[in-house]
Amino acid sequence: MSQAAAFHAPSFSDPVVLWSHEENERAGRPLLVMLHGYGSNEQDLFSLAELLPSEFVVASLRAPLATGPGFTWFPLTASIDYSLEAVKDAAEYVLSWLDSVKSGFSSVTLLGFSMGMAMATSVLRRRPADFAAVVGLSGFAVDAGTDTAFRDAELDGTVPLFWGRDQQDPVITPDKIEFTMGWARKHTDLTKVLYSGMWHGINQQEIGHVREFLEHKVLTN
Repeated sequence: MSQAAAFHAPSFSDPVVLWSHEENERAGRPLLVMLHGYGSNEQDLFSLAELLPSEFVVASLRAPLATGPGFTWFPLTASIDYSLEAVKDAAEYVLSWLDSVKSGFSSVTLLGFSMGMAMATSVLRRRPADFAAVVGLSGFAVDAGTDTAFRDAELDGTVPLFWGRDQQDPVITPDKIEFTMGWARKHTDLTKVLYSGMWHGINQQEIGHVREFLEHKVLTN
């Protein structure tokens, strides 16, 4: 069976997206895609757009699966419903949407919070050559074992990754941190910053660092 045939086509509804700019204002600019955390929605991160470099067109994408009052990309990793197939289906959902909108943008960068970081890094690992950079906030990368759908061998350490977190984060478990650290050091150009008093969240200092990261790693290249 070919790699493409091994995937299940997601039976998700049409994506819900918030855009920072009208369609006629997007051509030729870099695209920044925001991926929210578990149980949230596309509005959660969108307010950060005005704090980031104005050169970017920002698109905040809603996860496809309803959960409680919000949405999720895939079931929680500790739940009985979790599977690597669900992660791959969600990554295909994001990639399919991206394929429909990315024409005309100068580059694509991914920014994810919590599970959104797991989604952003999974999307990168499906298409290693497609992204200018990835920003991960209080999140993790999925342990995919030996699954060849995650093309880690093609990630040669040149894609910039910003990873900000608080060591006292009560949500992201130590095993996830350990895996993410090993994976990121081996496969990305890692910028890792630790914060105190942020817990499982985002603070103003971190957003300032993200802004600098995007300016230096995306806009100057």
